[in-house]
Order: sequence, then C-alpha cells, then structure tokens
Amino acid sequence: MIKKAFKMKLFAGKKEEYIDRHNPIWPALVTVLKSHGVSNYSIFLDEETNVLFGYVEIQSEQQWEAIAYTDICRQWWSSLIDLMETNVDDSPVSSPLIEVFHLD
Repeated sequence: MIKKAFKMKLFAGKKEEYIDRHNPIWPALVTVLKSHGVSNYSIFLDEETNVLFGYVEIQSEQQWEAIAYTDICRQWWSSLIDLMETNVDDSPVSSPLIEVFHLD
C-alpha cells in the first residue's frame, strides 16, 4: 500500500457546492477508483485558505495514474472546473505533499 497526500485549491465561496457535488460522489467514479486499487480516500478543506488536502492509499502508481485516462474521471474533472483551480486538461491543479511523520 502506498500513501499519497496532495493539495488543491478551491475557489472562494465554493465550499458548499464542492461538498454537495461529492455527496454522494458518482457511483461510476467510485467503481473506477476501487477497481484501480484506491482505498481510504479523504479530502479535507482549510477554510482560511481554501486549500483542499487529499489523502489516499493506492496499490500502485501505475493504477493511480491510469484513472486519469478513464472517461468517468475526465467527466468528473470537467464537472468541477467552475469550483477549483484546474489545468488545461480540466484536471485539478495538484501539488504532492511529502510525508514527514507517521505513527501506526
């Protein structure tokens, strides 16, 4: 199991809509995530900065990266472009975070 953490940026005033769009998350997207080895996936929001913090456990980097090429993932990204900073391909602008401490 590989632990990944990353941050993204939500546009100001978009918190409630972002939460609404994730609850519930699209069942087809859940299926793709799980079939690509994703588990224990959480996203947190720092309301002072609008920074989203994501944490996920994956089986492999290759499976994680393959998700980006699925139709459902691309549709999901497109549905969020009005809520957060995105790249030209509609993927969220995301910065990896480095683990500096862990306690089991």
